[in-house]
Amino acid sequence: MSLFCILWMPLFYLFWVSVFPKDSFQVQDLWALFGGSLIAMLRFFIGDLIEAGGFGFSRWLNGYIDVVCLPVLLPIGIRLLLSLSPAFGPRSPSGFALLWLIPGAIVRTAAWGVRHDPIHLVLVPLLWTALALGISLFIQIIRDRERLAFVIPAILGIPVLSLSAASGYWALFSQKSLEGFLLFIITLVPMGFAVGRAISGPPG
Repeated sequence: MSLFCILWMPLFYLFWVSVFPKDSFQVQDLWALFGGSLIAMLRFFIGDLIEAGGFGFSRWLNGYIDVVCLPVLLPIGIRLLLSLSPAFGPRSPSGFALLWLIPGAIVRTAAWGVRHDPIHLVLVPLLWTALALGISLFIQIIRDRERLAFVIPAILGIPVLSLSAASGYWALFSQKSLEGFLLFIITLVPMGFAVGRAISGPPG
């Protein structure tokens, strides 16, 4: 399981750029590796921002901020800010976020691997990937403004996807298996659309 946590993000990144070449590595993406490494080391020494106690709201909030959502929302937000500069351009933030998360997955394996916990070592990297691709897909739909009927669900989809991911993590951690797996599957759906769209779309 520790090996999965270490290898999943880089291997999925290689898969993603093979089907979506627009997210291939560029010199600017060194900022993703630098930023991800810096945050990973800070988190290693500082620890969680939210202290989780038991299985209540504090555990859910810890999952949202420290474990599942904020680690993905942060690089996506930074990539969107960087896209305001002509040097970076309005690329999809998915590749940037996946690169950012690679150092975090490696560093966190050192802490999570001691417990041999599949929720952290397997589920969390999958949720990170689903959020990175799903939110990026929604952002792309909003940018394209193809149809208002798609834009409004995309705007709503970003917070809904984040809440679904955090709640799925919390439910499985709290041994609410049915609710947790349902929320996990819901979180994966936009990622499936993003991959399908990339595979069926034109290269380049």
